[in-house]
Amino acid sequence: MKKRIVSAILTAAMAASLIVGCGSTAPAETQPETKTEETTEAQPEEKTEEKAEETTQAGGGKVGVAMPTKDLQRWNQDGANMEEQLKAAGYEVDLQYASNDIATQVSQIENMISSGAQVLVIASIDGDSLGTVLAQAKEAGISVIAYDRLIMNSDAVSYYATFDNEMVGQKQGEYIRDQLDLDNAAGPFNLEIFTGDPGDNNARFFYGGAMKVLQKYIDEGKLVVKSGQVDFDNVATANWSTENAQSRMDAIISANYADGTKIDAVLCSNDSTALGVTNSLEANYTGDWPIITGQDCDVANVKNMIAGKQSMSIFKDTRDLAKKTVEMVDAIMKGSEAPVNDTETYDNGTGVIPSYLCEPVFADVNNYKELLIESGYYTEDDLK
Repeated sequence: MKKRIVSAILTAAMAASLIVGCGSTAPAETQPETKTEETTEAQPEEKTEEKAEETTQAGGGKVGVAMPTKDLQRWNQDGANMEEQLKAAGYEVDLQYASNDIATQVSQIENMISSGAQVLVIASIDGDSLGTVLAQAKEAGISVIAYDRLIMNSDAVSYYATFDNEMVGQKQGEYIRDQLDLDNAAGPFNLEIFTGDPGDNNARFFYGGAMKVLQKYIDEGKLVVKSGQVDFDNVATANWSTENAQSRMDAIISANYADGTKIDAVLCSNDSTALGVTNSLEANYTGDWPIITGQDCDVANVKNMIAGKQSMSIFKDTRDLAKKTVEMVDAIMKGSEAPVNDTETYDNGTGVIPSYLCEPVFADVNNYKELLIESGYYTEDDLK
């Protein structure tokens, strides 16, 4: 075992020293580049450890970044921001997208491990499906940062970097409460609910945060869910799919609102589900437009917001999350504790994972220019 540890340290040190200052990587969808390793005699353990320490202190090393899909705009932005900031910090980056296929993501992570990644940053497709491959990472001494989505039931997860997911839902619920003036208006108001993929642990936090605000109004009868679909399992949307959300909203309108009954609000946990709801309303609904929430400020949804079709979207500036994640990677590479601000909330089934939570804000027609354009996140032309 000792010889294997020494060999692993030597290999990591050699790979890191070769790429310090390197600024080029393969395109995001390609497999990790295959490098020809030179034959080198093993060094004594003390010298090997000193060499690895010097490389870490100087910056550099390989970071594997596993993203779930390119189908949603936000993951493209997350990946690009992460890659840019990690390169600027002096690291080699292996960025991979898995097309929402679990087996592909597992294979990509295996390749990252075997090609010498020293830290893995993983936005999982399914938080319960990575236990075996992450056991390999742990055995190889590779630190794992769960990115945005908590990886469940694996003791290989070192840290979690995300936005405050319960706060996301809470802000969506508060927006509906305030826009309908639920504390003062008589009601009743009709509400429908759409959350995300049941395999994504975040979906439960979004739903839970919103329902902490809205459940009491449902219990009082001031909010009425005419479809009767309130429980998480009934309102979840597989793969966060726009098409799945649209199909379900079509059925809800047909069964409950075809007679012209007004829909007052639709709680949508993110922009892809909100887009499906909007598409359905445009095709099937003739009443006054409801309040519709969302998350991620995708271009199509911000355009809908400007046009009055979507009321708000939670803005999670991925540049901030990427910056914080790079700080965590840097601390790990230098043998330090990564910065965290939550050590109580996120238990992945093996214990509480030390986390850093960035704070989300909401964008609507009144503040989107300040948040999205003046900050440089989008240009005016992007939203035309």
